[in-house]
This record gives sequence, C-alpha cells and structure tokens, in this order.
Amino acid sequence: MNYLAHIYLAKHSAEAQFGALLGDFLRPGQDQHLPLETRIEIQLHRRIDSFTDQHPLNFRARALFGEGRRRYAGIVLDVFYDHVLAKHWEHICTLDFDDFVEQFYVALMKQAPHFPDSLSYAAPRMREQDWIRSYRDLQGFELTIQRMSRRLSRNADLLLAGIDDVRQHYHTLTQYFFEFFPELESFAREERVRIQSQFSAS
Repeated sequence: MNYLAHIYLAKHSAEAQFGALLGDFLRPGQDQHLPLETRIEIQLHRRIDSFTDQHPLNFRARALFGEGRRRYAGIVLDVFYDHVLAKHWEHICTLDFDDFVEQFYVALMKQAPHFPDSLSYAAPRMREQDWIRSYRDLQGFELTIQRMSRRLSRNADLLLAGIDDVRQHYHTLTQYFFEFFPELESFAREERVRIQSQFSAS
C-alpha cells in the first residue's frame, strides 16, 4: 500500500494519519517522542505492509509481472492500488475525495516541526505537486513510478518496465484489488485494537 491507502486506513484524525504516513519515513524506535495515536498508526502501517506482502492475492498479482521484474512488482503494485483506490473512491468511501486529500495536506503541514529529514524534503513536494490526487489518473501512477525510478542506484529500468506489466494486466490487477481491499480494511480495524491493547499493557 502507498500513501493514499495508508491514510485512508488510518483513523481519520490528523495525528493518526500523520502516523500512517510516517511509517514510510521512520525506522523502528524513532517514534518515542510522538503522541500515542500517531505511534499506534505507525505500528499499524508496518503490519499493513506485511499483511499485503504476504497475502495470496498479491503473490498472484506479482506473478503477472515479467521475469526479472517481479522483485520490483511490490513497489509498482503499492502505487497501482492507490490509483485504483483514488479512481474508484466514491464506491469505497463516503467522504468527498478532494476534501479528504486537502484536509490531509493541511493537517500534514501543521506537523512540520515533527518531520524527519526525509519527510521535510518530501512533504512540501507532495502537496505542491499534489501527488495523492494525481493517483486518480493512470498517468499519475506512471509519473510516480518514474519519480521512484530516479531514486534507484541501479535497475531503474526494471522498475519502469512494471508500468508495461500494469498496462497489460490492468483489469486483472484491478479485480485483485477489489478482492483484497475489504480483507485489508478488516485486518486494519482488528489490528488497531490489538496494537492499542499492547500499548495499554506496556
């Protein structure tokens, strides 16, 4: 899952969504100074990623990618699933998509004093270039993969080639998303309760 899915699956509060995003920018143990709700969602982010990586539907999805490109298929699928979520938002969430995204951007920038260095660089660009709304179009998905490929020191071509795999299997991968996502929503709700209990017991 990429940024949109994580902030959607988080509790819809500024602190929780900040934690859902931070899961990609902090290493374990770097969140001790943050509010409890933020720390819970950081933990949930990591468990969501593990659940996604290990799910049988995503093994099937990765198998559709060409030989040599499957090692990068998880990255491509994370962004592609954000594309499907954004494109079909009205069928998944009752909140207005543009309002949801704008409220997230505003709340995120208020957390700037707590940004790790990597997020201090990424967050302003996320908002200025409107990364999350851009997922709605396939072109936005492709631009995101291109942007990610420029950060790779090698094999960027293999990541970029995943765009062709998505184009070829677009409808099948979309179907996999709709089969998988309700399970992920249930997992996130149940796992949040477990994490909250663990924090309470510690």
